[in-house]
Amino acid sequence: IVGSGAAGVISMTGQTLAQANAGFHVPAEESKHQRTFMQWPVNRSVHPDPVFLDMVQQTIADVANAIAEFEPVTMLAAQGDHARARRKLSAAVELWDIPTEDLWCRDSGPIFVVNGQGDLAISHIQFNGWGEKQVNLHDRQIAARVAERLGLPLRPAGLVGEAGGVEQDGHGLLLAHESSWVNDNRNPGLSRVEIERRLLAAYGAERMIWSDGVWGEDITDYHIDSLARFTGPGRVLINLPDDLDLSDPFHVAAADTYDRIVAEGLEVEVIPEPVRRRVDSIDFVTSYANYYVCNGGVVAAQFGDRDIPA
Repeated sequence: IVGSGAAGVISMTGQTLAQANAGFHVPAEESKHQRTFMQWPVNRSVHPDPVFLDMVQQTIADVANAIAEFEPVTMLAAQGDHARARRKLSAAVELWDIPTEDLWCRDSGPIFVVNGQGDLAISHIQFNGWGEKQVNLHDRQIAARVAERLGLPLRPAGLVGEAGGVEQDGHGLLLAHESSWVNDNRNPGLSRVEIERRLLAAYGAERMIWSDGVWGEDITDYHIDSLARFTGPGRVLINLPDDLDLSDPFHVAAADTYDRIVAEGLEVEVIPEPVRRRVDSIDFVTSYANYYVCNGGVVAAQFGDRDIPA
């Protein structure tokens, strides 16, 4: 599961960033993986209820165990948390001694890039707890610690943010909400033009589609990966409600994103937003698009709706 990194270098110029990342790109998620990285949630300020924390850990273990049937899985956790984690994880899941706070490895973990010679590196976007909304003493260091463990170079993106805030098709196209990037809680003083230049360099991409998103209504400032996902070059799957509620800022933003990607000529497939939410909160992510692709399988959320026959 890809994510972001540690110390970003905000002062680097776009030209320097492009040179530093020349020839490297992030492959499409459906490309063959060597392994999946995940994080073990432990922090009690993030999850104060011990019963709920145990449920979260069991869910993460269930996901890891499912992925391990398709490809190797490495769970990141402090050494002192390994015994508890091992009781829930299958023997196929490897544990590394890298301390964590929460579970969102797509956001705080490494973004792997490759070049034409097969060299591997980590494109380094600084995680800061979604704009310092959450403790990130350990999670902000995960990308650097993984890079050190693997002996890989860090390629600084000069940005603060999260990989969940940008979608990429692995063929030169990026998609993002402005609210997750052009935001003073992550990149103060940087224009959208400059942020776009740095994202394109970090991902080895050529073109970017923006829509507005939603500022300040959820911890992520509306990550694009909860709404729209690339399923191939220029092809997007988007999760939309059957009935738009114009009083709901997420519905309005989702409709805007849909209009933008259609206007850009992309092939768009719409799937319905879950009807049974399970949790009645505006910032609870109810999306069938927020899935994970592994080698030969897809891990997706379940909300209680009846399956629709193919």
